[in-house]
Amino acid sequence: MRRFGDPIVKNQYYRPRPGAYAILPREGKLLLTHQDEPTPEFQLPGGGIDPGESPLIALYREVREETGWHIARPRRLGFFRRFAYMPEYDLWAEKVCHVFVAHPVREKHEPTEPGHEAVWMDPEFAVSLLGNAGDAQFTADYLAGVLPR
Repeated sequence: MRRFGDPIVKNQYYRPRPGAYAILPREGKLLLTHQDEPTPEFQLPGGGIDPGESPLIALYREVREETGWHIARPRRLGFFRRFAYMPEYDLWAEKVCHVFVAHPVREKHEPTEPGHEAVWMDPEFAVSLLGNAGDAQFTADYLAGVLPR
């Protein structure tokens, strides 16, 4: 499994934290989320998979919470691993990030996740602004046709 991000901190326990994230293209733009805290950054919409939840159910829920959009036809592109400290949870996490591509169908409401804003962006510019290397690499590979469309 490909790994991105910070090196592992020696003697640090990392709690497994699987997540589901989406590349969301529509009409020549990508739908991202901007998270204010703990550090402002652009991200692929998505997040943690709750216990007993499938990656697909988590994907639908997280995209809706972070963007307010309903999605359709999600397709899994792959996954990557990163080790990170998550200050909002005071948690050292081994994140296994399942990446999907899906179609934003319609905006249902404003984001319900505090501190998140839905942002439409030029795809190439989006790659340069994504807050983690795994999100950026999967998005770049998708846009370049390396990953199936």
